[in-house]
Amino acid sequence: MVKRLLRHWLAPQRQVERCFPPTALVAIEQAIRASETRHLGEIRFVVESALGSIELLRGMTARERALEVFSQLRVWDTEHNNGVLIFLLLADREVEIIADRGIDTHVSEIEWARICHEMEGHFARGDHLAGILAGIHGVEMHLLRHYPASGANLNELTDQPTVL
Repeated sequence: MVKRLLRHWLAPQRQVERCFPPTALVAIEQAIRASETRHLGEIRFVVESALGSIELLRGMTARERALEVFSQLRVWDTEHNNGVLIFLLLADREVEIIADRGIDTHVSEIEWARICHEMEGHFARGDHLAGILAGIHGVEMHLLRHYPASGANLNELTDQPTVL
């Protein structure tokens, strides 16, 4: 618990900027935009450097925070209930994928976890952009299978990465 507290308290916002400079954020946005032309799903990427003291003292996990962000950003508010959040909590070095009920019924927890582990492997090697792009691609494969583009394809959620 103490190690986690220190990791979060000492995690500067600059860490996000080092891992995801403006050019990387633009590349992520472009990858999401391109992906969403091929399926009816919506992908959001959020990176947060660290949790606040209250969340830490309550023992909030990366998964719990991801669920909170999923709700706050209304990722669930899509026509086909197929929004997917890719959430990275840098201080814990954890990735969480939260999928709305429409797509989550088609994809197992094991498969979401596999995508997260692949991303975390890239992060461990210091290649954060490649990790996020791999995650977007992994999510895209499921959305293509279950929600291929057909007719009008509205962009219901922003493609721009969110930095908290």
